[in-house]
Amino acid sequence: MHMTNIKRAGLVLALAGTAFLTGCASPPKTLYGWDGYQPQVYQHLKGESPDQQIAEMEKALQTISAKGASVPPGFHAHLGMLYSIAGKSDQMVAQFEDEKKLFPESATYMDFLLAKVKKGDKI
Repeated sequence: MHMTNIKRAGLVLALAGTAFLTGCASPPKTLYGWDGYQPQVYQHLKGESPDQQIAEMEKALQTISAKGASVPPGFHAHLGMLYSIAGKSDQMVAQFEDEKKLFPESATYMDFLLAKVKKGDKI
């Protein structure tokens, strides 16, 4: 009977120690820094000024870089689209090229958009 109480106490201590150590663990690092990206996509859909959205996304880009995180897929493409709406085609091209460089799977779509711009079509 005495041994059972010792085993029970050992089990309780082991569980308490595990819970304590688990509680101290830091959360896993996310793959991408999403700072400001998702709200800006929403603002775009609501029709907010492209210039204000560009400013917010550039600020988010600086924050993400300062944290040493990576931008999420579509970030540079969305920023490029905003530059296109604002009539800043050089910056749009640079953003589309960045998107292609970071996410090669987007190259076909980015090339499609760049071809449309070269032909003079709106994107």
